[in-house]
Amino acid sequence: MTRLDIITDPVCPWCLIGKVELDRALESRPDHPFTITWHPFRLNPTMPPEGMDRVAYLRAKFGDQAEDVVKVQAERAAALGLTLNPSPRQPDTTDAHRLMHWAGLEGAQTAVMSGLLNAHWYDAEDIGNAETLTRIAEAAGMDATLTARLLASDADRDEVIRREQHARQRGINSVPTFIISDAHAVSGAQPAALWQNVIDEIMAASPQP
Repeated sequence: MTRLDIITDPVCPWCLIGKVELDRALESRPDHPFTITWHPFRLNPTMPPEGMDRVAYLRAKFGDQAEDVVKVQAERAAALGLTLNPSPRQPDTTDAHRLMHWAGLEGAQTAVMSGLLNAHWYDAEDIGNAETLTRIAEAAGMDATLTARLLASDADRDEVIRREQHARQRGINSVPTFIISDAHAVSGAQPAALWQNVIDEIMAASPQP
């Protein structure tokens, strides 16, 4: 198997688009060699715990270009057949990344990431909200009661921040970033065709049974 580490933040539109592209490549190559692990990266580490209004956030970040930025994102999504309906709240994703950390211990990371992306980008839900996160965890097969209890604590908050800082120290400053076999980094929402080529090259180079 080949390790594929993905550094991501579920509120990043390019992370959603990048995952859709990757998923389509994986579906077309059911014998793909990838073992996927998701890693935390907060685009907005100083976001207040309660989050903020999305429109205000976009204007603060992009200024007069905010509408153009959103338009480009929507057009790229539409080209994949996706209709974005993002949350009106831009959340602090620290708790979402804590949930992803726990999901990793239970082999439920990809299911939880899908739930986070769907909730934020399609269902206009606040993934900074503990009840929303607990529901996503339960849908992925995790224990809802335990998840709610952990979210009410500070459990693994420092671990999430440590892992994010480690990524930044490695020179990662944007997401999504994909790292293949801990050696080759690919950044941005790459098309499915690129991933199909990568998979085909890895499979061709692998010893045949």
